[in-house]
Amino acid sequence: MLALAGYPLGIQCMFLDRSASAPAAQVAPIITAELDDPAQLAALAASNDVLTFDWENISAGALAPLETMTKVRPPPGALDVSQDRLSEKALFSRLRIPVARHAAIGSEQELVEAARTVGLPGVLKTRRFGYDGKGQYVIRDHAQIEEAWTASGGGDLIYEKFQEFSREVSLVGARSARGQTAFYPLAANSHGGGILHYNVAPFTNSRLERSAQIYLKRLMNALAYVGVLTVEFFVVKGRLIANEMAPRVHNSGHWTIEGCVTSQFENHLRAICDLPLGSTRPLGHAAMINFLGEMPDRERLLAIDGLAFHDYGKEARPGRKLGHCTILKRRAAERNLALAGALESIRWV
Repeated sequence: MLALAGYPLGIQCMFLDRSASAPAAQVAPIITAELDDPAQLAALAASNDVLTFDWENISAGALAPLETMTKVRPPPGALDVSQDRLSEKALFSRLRIPVARHAAIGSEQELVEAARTVGLPGVLKTRRFGYDGKGQYVIRDHAQIEEAWTASGGGDLIYEKFQEFSREVSLVGARSARGQTAFYPLAANSHGGGILHYNVAPFTNSRLERSAQIYLKRLMNALAYVGVLTVEFFVVKGRLIANEMAPRVHNSGHWTIEGCVTSQFENHLRAICDLPLGSTRPLGHAAMINFLGEMPDRERLLAIDGLAFHDYGKEARPGRKLGHCTILKRRAAERNLALAGALESIRWV
């Protein structure tokens, strides 16, 4: 999707991926290697004017040396802090961005103590390399502590107070090297098993949107950020609690391809390539639905007026994001009706 957004701008992309069958290979040249392979990363950096990434579980340490060869955007420091939930929450707290009560966990006894001091229910999470609900264990009473500790495998963990939220929202924004910023409307997300199933945008709440933009701008400025940055928030008793950040284009912003004047993918490229950011104005009321585990009936979905279909060309497996569709309507009620109809044709596996 980055490559497709780049072609109209005259931007050519090259990719590094572990598989020659990666979706990017359908639209651009690809180097096949491990993502932390120093020789191949150096080859990629030497061949391009700017290096970026669309997945946060890669080595920030492997990217850092490449800054002497080319521009690396977003900065590896932003990637590094996003990879450790404890470091991420420490940064949020330093910037006065509200977070859930939490504690670092290194032993079962520390977990027992955290359940007492932080409170129950809570969520035990791996500090690193957890996303889409992976590495997370809900603890509702003390009897579940031992089970959760065993299932986690120990190591560096974090325990967070469970948030009784009314909804989850995400804010996608972009910042250029010159400090220009642009923010998309808030999107309201619906998950299943920790994976985004669908979302709707704009989610209209001027107070929450203003707060989210203030928090995102603080993060961008503190990190000298360049590119698209997303923060997911819980709405708890009418206020925002930051859950996590993603230093990249984000699944909750896929609706912007059809739903905004400039998509998140185009604005990411504009930011990292020192071009002016484009308008983030919404073109209507949008809904985005992920295709998880199996592809739905394309013909049936395309019969829905205002629906755009995206097939990533991935091999199917349970829980894998294989594609998505976006519905765009002039009115929220029309969008909601079309969304309900589309959901009848989609099964998440």
